[in-house]
Amino acid sequence: MSFDINTLRKDFPILETEISGRKLVYFDNAATTQKPAVVVKALETYYDSYNANIHRGIHYLAEKATAAFEETRKTVRAFLNAASTEEIIFTYGTTDAINLVAYTYGRKFLKEGDEILISTLEHHSNIVPWQMLCEEKGCVLKVIPIDDNGDLILEEFDRLLSEKTKLVSVVHVSNALGTINPVEYIIQKAHEAGAKVLIDGAQACSHIPVDVQQLDADFYVLSAHKLFGPTGTGILYGKKELLLAMPPFRGGGEMIKEVTFEKTTYADLPYKFEAGTPNIADVITFKYALDYFNALDKEGLRRHEHELLDYATEKLEALEGVKIIGKAPQKISVVSFVMENIHPQDIGIILDQQGIAVRTGHHCTQPLMQRFGIPGTARASFAPYNTKEEIDALISGLLKVKKFLA
Repeated sequence: MSFDINTLRKDFPILETEISGRKLVYFDNAATTQKPAVVVKALETYYDSYNANIHRGIHYLAEKATAAFEETRKTVRAFLNAASTEEIIFTYGTTDAINLVAYTYGRKFLKEGDEILISTLEHHSNIVPWQMLCEEKGCVLKVIPIDDNGDLILEEFDRLLSEKTKLVSVVHVSNALGTINPVEYIIQKAHEAGAKVLIDGAQACSHIPVDVQQLDADFYVLSAHKLFGPTGTGILYGKKELLLAMPPFRGGGEMIKEVTFEKTTYADLPYKFEAGTPNIADVITFKYALDYFNALDKEGLRRHEHELLDYATEKLEALEGVKIIGKAPQKISVVSFVMENIHPQDIGIILDQQGIAVRTGHHCTQPLMQRFGIPGTARASFAPYNTKEEIDALISGLLKVKKFLA
């Protein structure tokens, strides 16, 4: 469908919410996107009409729920252009997916002295699991630095790569700054060095197209709730040969072929990594989010988001005492900023009183904040349903922040 902002906003009932007598301005999309009515309805329909456990039942409800669950897997496979549905593993989110790789691939294939490369831009979920693995296995964690604009210093990445590098795990798009990393280059160079690559795509998939085969990523992870879908659901894409070689993450029902007290044999892909009753309702609902997103005019959507980014950047730069953190030439519609002598939390509190929702703090990127010598930022992150008029409201709100606190 052609991109029309007024029509699109009607698909998101929550945008009609009023706070303190003002209509909600929702600029916290990097934390989680709002959900279109079709997604909310799909969740309700599942519980009203065919709630049942999946895969092991032979009755009508179980078979209907199982079919719907597996339809989501097919939809995700097509969305990422994976080679097979066997390469699509349902997780509880990006964090869970990264931990899965760290605890299975990492534990089996990495040894003392092996090196793991991450970047200064990483979310804590792409730092802590590797630190834990390094503590356990004696591996060495190395960090790709960034410049003052928030771009990776690729010369330093090239320098850090060596025959000791066994895994590179980097974010596709920075949640804190919006920087789009050159993951194609990173994957190519890492493979030339003999390393595997995991890409954290949590912030990327709602803004830029992702083709895992074209990227040649070994692992790619994402969360449904940042893509107009429900919380508590995510995806691990992994190349089939790697998933086959990895041990299971959790033990229990569903991930087995046969259990005896002497020995257990494991299920085929993808079920080897999906122990227990999954988040059935939200996985099923995720398909409706993807169908909704796939039907949008992507060119119009990206043009609109780029215009929002340019407009917000121009308006913020015109405000005295405001400094934007992160000015990479290639970035998505995220603007992080600080205000002179005003704590980011105070900015957020006063904006909230005006019905404007932004994220404040370190955004689960404390090392990145330390790189810039700040405790945190205020972050406005935009989605297709946002407007320039809402950005004007943000600027007006920041003027009130200055009036009250500066």
